[in-house]
Amino acid sequence: MRMKIKRMKIKVTYYFFKFLIKPLVYTNHRLYMKFYNRLLHHVGIKINGTPRFIAYSVKFDDFALITLGDRLVISSKVIFLTHDYSFTSSLISIGEKPETDIGLLGPITIGDNVFIGINSILLPGTTIGNNVIIGAGSVVRGKVPDYSIISGNPALVIGDIRQHAKKLKHKNYIRRVDK
Repeated sequence: MRMKIKRMKIKVTYYFFKFLIKPLVYTNHRLYMKFYNRLLHHVGIKINGTPRFIAYSVKFDDFALITLGDRLVISSKVIFLTHDYSFTSSLISIGEKPETDIGLLGPITIGDNVFIGINSILLPGTTIGNNVIIGAGSVVRGKVPDYSIISGNPALVIGDIRQHAKKLKHKNYIRRVDK
């Protein structure tokens, strides 16, 4: 019961301060990220380095089970799901109804220099390596190797980020944004 109350206090604190810094998303995203990174650290997310941008609409499940890397970009509506209650349904389907729901928990770890596309879902037990691109709408579970481009449901490796960079360098539609 104490753990439940503590977790609820952390969530309330998170959403209160997140609401307070929301205007900065539209006016000064660098200042927004400075405050948001501090807030994420305060609520228990482990941060190795400095994430570049995390959209306001990103949903985190259990803060204590999430680790974020350096130079991370997380697009809108990405969900970090650290729990899975499907085991209960599976047991019931074979006639073994448990007395209470059984939740499986798994950490989510994101490496350095990772881009996560809009509407992606990261499932429990996911580890994403360094220098990775996750395509929009991907459902990710398991271990994602360094230098991968992954996409789909379920997300599969579709390329190498180094080859992608070389290919894009020769295109004339690249536009630089402020640093």
